[in-house]
Amino acid sequence: MNFDSATGYLIGPPNKGLNCMFTFMNTARIGTALQGLSHTEWGFQNSLAYARDRLQMRALSGPKNPDKAADPIIVHPAVRSMLLTQKAFAEGGRALIYFAAQQVDRSKLAKTAEEKQEAEDLLSLLTPIAKAFLTETGLESASHGVQVFGGHGYIAEWGMEQNLRDARIATIYEGTTQVQALDLLGRKVLMSQGELLKRFTKIIHKFCQSQADSEPMQPYVSALTRLNKEWGDVTLQIGMKAMKNREEVGAASVEYLMYSGYITLAWLWARQAEVALRKLAENPSDADFYHAKLKTARFYFERLLPRTRTLVEVMLSGADNLMELDSEHFAF
Repeated sequence: MNFDSATGYLIGPPNKGLNCMFTFMNTARIGTALQGLSHTEWGFQNSLAYARDRLQMRALSGPKNPDKAADPIIVHPAVRSMLLTQKAFAEGGRALIYFAAQQVDRSKLAKTAEEKQEAEDLLSLLTPIAKAFLTETGLESASHGVQVFGGHGYIAEWGMEQNLRDARIATIYEGTTQVQALDLLGRKVLMSQGELLKRFTKIIHKFCQSQADSEPMQPYVSALTRLNKEWGDVTLQIGMKAMKNREEVGAASVEYLMYSGYITLAWLWARQAEVALRKLAENPSDADFYHAKLKTARFYFERLLPRTRTLVEVMLSGADNLMELDSEHFAF
């Protein structure tokens, strides 16, 4: 582009260009989060259709389709694990996008300064989580899509390899995962003395309290209550370490963001489970839809949420295991 002889106009306050940029950059990051979600959804829809159609082997528990030469691969636990991972990330991620977009609307339509600030604070905390977590899980889901197709997924005919390639750039667009992680832990959480995080964990805490008397909700509420408390405890431990060594923030940040993402989606899945249970009590005509929600929520809590255990261990292992090797010795 050539701007010779062009006239420039100042459209914001002098020396506040970076601040102005972030008024649209944060919206762009939500858009990139939506792109990550789209890669998850594309991978899932195509994987599901293929897994229902592709015949291979027999189920270990006996033939599921004895009239055909083999069973469809959707009967195999390993394939179902990939499909359910895609489904859980797609539906949980959609809820996160909706919730973040809701905060954008609330901030614009707020009737009081307090309501506007509350929405903006929530959006400020959730933006790096949504952008990085949904693009990373989008990449994982796209990779599962290739794997479900097997060798077919690696060629251009089905479009699965392009979905994986396109998903890769989403983790880089509008600030890499690593930059989003530093923004979340360093700027949003620690620089606010944990206030932004506390406001969100309070919302989760109130939800858990509201479900304390619901027996069917206890598997979700008990895990979510424990993690919600741990989130604050882990944050405090990292903050204390960072007071002695600032490298601790960078060393823990990516795992901290992914940990935050898993807890955020757990809250959103618990909310979906609560709605599903309430709707099923009304004996709806679309009961299968709500049963599927409950079964996917169970999968998320029992198969994906436990990833937080490893993330905690890595976060708290400290910065020394990253920083003690001299840079000139990396090639040895």
